[in-house]
Amino acid sequence: MAQISDQNWLDTVFPPSRTEAFFEALFGGAEEGAYDIRLVYRRSDATHLEMAFDLIQRPGKCLRCNLTYGLPEVFARHPILNIKAVAETLGQAMGWQKTSWSLGHTEEHSPELHSIPFSLAKDA
Repeated sequence: MAQISDQNWLDTVFPPSRTEAFFEALFGGAEEGAYDIRLVYRRSDATHLEMAFDLIQRPGKCLRCNLTYGLPEVFARHPILNIKAVAETLGQAMGWQKTSWSLGHTEEHSPELHSIPFSLAKDA
C-alpha cells in the first residue's frame, strides 16, 4: 500500500504522456493544452482512497481561461484518460477485489492549480 502515496509510482499509473495524447485528441496538437494533468495522492484508510487529478498551468497559458469546471464529466468518459483503468490499478495496489470510484467538482486552489478530486471505495 505504500506505493499508493509514491509520486514516482503514480506517474507510471498516469504518465505525463496521457496529457499530451489527451490534448492531441481534443485540439489536434498537444501544444494547445493549457495545463498538465498529474495524479496525486491525498489520503487513504482501509476502505477509502482519496486522490486528485491536479491541473497544473503550463507556462504562457491561462488555466482560468480554460473551462476546467466541466472537466470531471469529460475525464470520466474520455478513452485516452481511461479513469476506469486507473481506478482498477489503484484498487489492486490497495489489495481490493472490487472498487467503485467517482470524480468530484473542480477545485480552484490558485490561478495556476486546479484539482479534480478522485475518490475510490472498496466494494464488499
